[in-house]
Amino acid sequence: MHELLPAAAHFAVLAHPNNPIRELVIRDAQAAAAAIGRQIEVLTASTNREIDGAFAIFTQKQVDACLISPDVFFSSRRVQIVMLAAHYKMPAIYYLRDFPEAGGLMSYGINLVDRERLVGTYVGRILKGEKPADLPVQRTTKFEFVINLQTAKLLGLNLPPTLLALADEVIE
Repeated sequence: MHELLPAAAHFAVLAHPNNPIRELVIRDAQAAAAAIGRQIEVLTASTNREIDGAFAIFTQKQVDACLISPDVFFSSRRVQIVMLAAHYKMPAIYYLRDFPEAGGLMSYGINLVDRERLVGTYVGRILKGEKPADLPVQRTTKFEFVINLQTAKLLGLNLPPTLLALADEVIE
């Protein structure tokens, strides 16, 4: 977001209050903002109305851009969130490619196909007789950066060529 909006001074994070990784995401976002001398506004939402209210508050507080924290609840409300970001002309970065595919600006997160491949490998090993407790813990190592160029144009953003070059996919 900083590369896209280098003059932006005030960023926001929208997190679900009951998400176990909420504090980790907020701490990392605050550390990243502090490292570049920027402010972070943190709001939580656990209902549709609270999501609506969060975007209104972001606008009142003159937030330049926001990060939507990973959460299943937000995934199930992705159209609402993407529409609010468009309505308020709020550049936002999301955690799954589903958001830019639905009209969001950009995402950086795990590759779900890779994650499901890992799950399938584990299931296969278990079905062949291995004990789940004996299997090593594995994490997805494949991440993807997706940009929706049409949304960037609607927001009046000129994406730097260096940012576009980093993208795994550019939706036009």
